[in-house]
Amino acid sequence: MKLYGYYRSSTSYRLRIALELKGLAYEYVPVNLLESEQKLEAFTSRNPFGSVPLLEADGRDRVQSMAQLEWLDEAYPDNPLLPAGVEDRYTARELAYAIATELHAPLNLPVLKYLSNEYGKSEDEIGTWYRHWLARTLEPLEARLAQLGTGDFLFDAPGFFEVCLLPQVYNARRFAFDFSDKPHIERIEAACLALDRFQRAHPDNQPDNPERST
Repeated sequence: MKLYGYYRSSTSYRLRIALELKGLAYEYVPVNLLESEQKLEAFTSRNPFGSVPLLEADGRDRVQSMAQLEWLDEAYPDNPLLPAGVEDRYTARELAYAIATELHAPLNLPVLKYLSNEYGKSEDEIGTWYRHWLARTLEPLEARLAQLGTGDFLFDAPGFFEVCLLPQVYNARRFAFDFSDKPHIERIEAACLALDRFQRAHPDNQPDNPERST
């Protein structure tokens, strides 16, 4: 199994966490988004979306992170990401898809580049854009977690929701988003980052991170 990704890509980070949680061995193949390697013909011939992650598994190239996560759980049922009960599975999907569908599209790298290159927006203006859209989803997400009465994780162990939450929180912190009024999100983040599986998946520990400590 090979995972083609970029260390700071939130969707690549999702897949790294999922593979670690499921205990699946994989080879990591860096794709430099800053150099637009994902747009080269050698890559788009395999993934016409021109995006990461690409998961090479069981004789097929698989793209789109949320579909990849669901496939992993179906193809490799040990250490499931989704809980057993139908209502709990719904809850995990409800919160995970709030992040994946509401936040990823307006906050990904091509959009930020477009704001800068086509509209001449400054770094500060782009940061304001980023935090505005984060707040629109993370504030109700925090309220939903409060309603559910969550502990260290959404359920007994990290899974589908945490796989999506941690990369988004990582990116939000890069853009100085204020989590001081979001104790449920911060508690889940801290509990996840205390686990070796999350540390191995963290952007700081990827071979293509130019600032990786040796």
